[in-house]
Amino acid sequence: MVRSMTGFGRAEASGESIAVTVEARSVNHRHLDVALRLPRAFAALELEARRLVQSRLERGRVDVNVQLTPLGGGAAQRVQVDAALAREYVARARALALELGLEGAPNLAWVLERPGVVRLEEPEPVEPVAPWPLLAEALGRALDELVARRTAEGDRLADALRTLHAELTAAVAAVAARAPVTAARREERLRERLRVLLAETAIDEARIVTEAAIWADKSDVTEELARLRAHLAEFTLLLDKGGPVGRPLDFLIQELNREVNTVASKADDLEMSQAALAAKGVLEKIREQVQNLE
Repeated sequence: MVRSMTGFGRAEASGESIAVTVEARSVNHRHLDVALRLPRAFAALELEARRLVQSRLERGRVDVNVQLTPLGGGAAQRVQVDAALAREYVARARALALELGLEGAPNLAWVLERPGVVRLEEPEPVEPVAPWPLLAEALGRALDELVARRTAEGDRLADALRTLHAELTAAVAAVAARAPVTAARREERLRERLRVLLAETAIDEARIVTEAAIWADKSDVTEELARLRAHLAEFTLLLDKGGPVGRPLDFLIQELNREVNTVASKADDLEMSQAALAAKGVLEKIREQVQNLE
């Protein structure tokens, strides 16, 4: 099976006091580029996490985000009373009452309602210690899902590539079928040109044969067609073999493109030129698809 470089995976693993959630996303990239975002509790485990990702994937930009959630609710909030501030409120209230000639003193309910006298205090958060087996479990299962999705997308790409391979094979076959006809027409055109140029003068058949042979040698595409067929066969073998075939296929496309360009440059027949151009168009579609493979 071939795999694409695009996918997503998510998994969660829980211990006695913490839960670990891992999300892994991957997109196209020339090489394997891993970006890890870990909480402080996992900072010491970054190297192990990176090695685990590298053991599962060979190409692509991979973003791994790890979240840690404490379990059990943690410590309860505490009520804090600022007694000094309460005394200040009472003293100021009594002084104001005395100045205004009022009787009575503030009651407790009034004092407790003053801003800042009573407040809830959050406990200091305690960073839990995160063990490697918990991270390895969550990361491993997230990578399992990521690889499964990349494989499913790779299967679809492989089917599309096989269809394009058949189109390219047909274009190459059209060039091969036209090549002998082109050679015969080339010799006939040479004869016609010589008749026009020489008019009533006798035509040297040996010279015509020689010139036709030189012309045919310059425009012969037999070797290019042989290499094209070999590259097409190798293309099929790579797809059937599966695995990380993106780089080998990319190199093979360059070789195919080189041969097709040579055929196009040698073609002096309309149908042969059209077949070569069709092959170039199919190759471009193949190249676009191969860019997505691992």
